[in-house]
This record gives sequence, C-alpha cells and structure tokens, in this order.
Amino acid sequence: MTQKLFWSAPYLDILSTTVSSVKDDLVTLQETIFYAFSGGQESDSGTIGGYPVVEAMKEGMEILYRLPKEHELKAGDKVEVKIDWDRRYRLMRLHFAAELVLELAYRKLEGVEKIGAHISSDKARLDFMWPESLKPLLPELASLAQDIVDKDIEITSAFSDEENQLRYWEVPGFATVPCGGTHLKSTGEVGRISLKRNNLGKSKERIDIYVD
Repeated sequence: MTQKLFWSAPYLDILSTTVSSVKDDLVTLQETIFYAFSGGQESDSGTIGGYPVVEAMKEGMEILYRLPKEHELKAGDKVEVKIDWDRRYRLMRLHFAAELVLELAYRKLEGVEKIGAHISSDKARLDFMWPESLKPLLPELASLAQDIVDKDIEITSAFSDEENQLRYWEVPGFATVPCGGTHLKSTGEVGRISLKRNNLGKSKERIDIYVD
C-alpha cells in the first residue's frame, strides 16, 4: 500500500520514489505526495516521472494514478513526483477555512445538515439543508472564523486510527474534527476569509468561501 506522505509532510512538493505497479495507464507508487480527490478536496495536479497525472483516485486505502496511455513506466522504476505547490497551498488554505466555517455553522444552527462540500483552488463551498436564508448569519460566521485565523494557533493533524487510516485535525481550545485532507501548520496561514451565500432552492443553502 502506498505510503501517504501528503499527511506527514504536506509542504513537500517534490519526491523521489519507486513505481510499485503498472497496469496499462494506471500506476501505484511506494510513497506519494500527490493527494487524490477525497472529502470534497480536489486532487493535486502535477507529474510522475515527467508524465502529467490525468487522474488521481482512491481505491480502498490505495491510490491509483492515471497517466497518458503512451507512458513507458514499469514497476521498479525510480521516478520523481512533482506537484503544483501554489495550487496545493491554496487548496490547504481554502480547505481549512471551510472546516472553520462548517464547525461554526454547526454551533450556530442547531440541527443543520451538511449535504455537500467542495474545495477547489479558487474557492470552497458548503451546502446545507436549512429552511431559511443563511445570509444574515454570514457576517458573524466570517468574524468568528477570522478571529481564530488571526490568533495564528498551531494546528495538529494526526491519526485517530492508523490501521484504518482515519485522521483528525485539532485547534486547541476550539475543536477536534475528523478529516483526512491536507492541513496547514497554523490557522494564520489561511489569510483573510470572505463568505457569500447562494440559494440552491428547496431549503438548500450554499456558502461560498474565499481567501485572499
């Protein structure tokens, strides 16, 4: 099984490793820094052995990478993995901003149900089932989230169950939350947060999240 270094070393953008298996255009690696779409967080973009990664996907606890069909890699090859660091860092910042807003929304809206989430490098979004507009709440959510960011608190990220690869993040004094994404070292890295409300209809509310 691939060792997932994007958890233990989320700021690493270049890695030398070995190809574990090759089946047509799908390859696996002994170690990886290349995150695969999960929990709403988009996959990294980058290359393996100089070939662009067309798709990164989870299969159980394994990660498969789809390369161009004309690739020439084989099991045992030494390869260099490179990710687009600027994109990864924006994903990490937006991911954590969304986690803050979500945790605060749970506290402010008793019984609210999250029905969707997506983190891209442009913005993050959270979708909720809620019978009325969330727009009046946005200034308070943004202010509370920004206060935590501005305090620049250390973020802990670790395994809660290593065998089953379950992880969490923790901000002391605020929350401990199950999450398998890539995380920042401190809340201050998020920057300035802004929120926008969208009405999806039928009691469905969306909060779009941006960072400067």
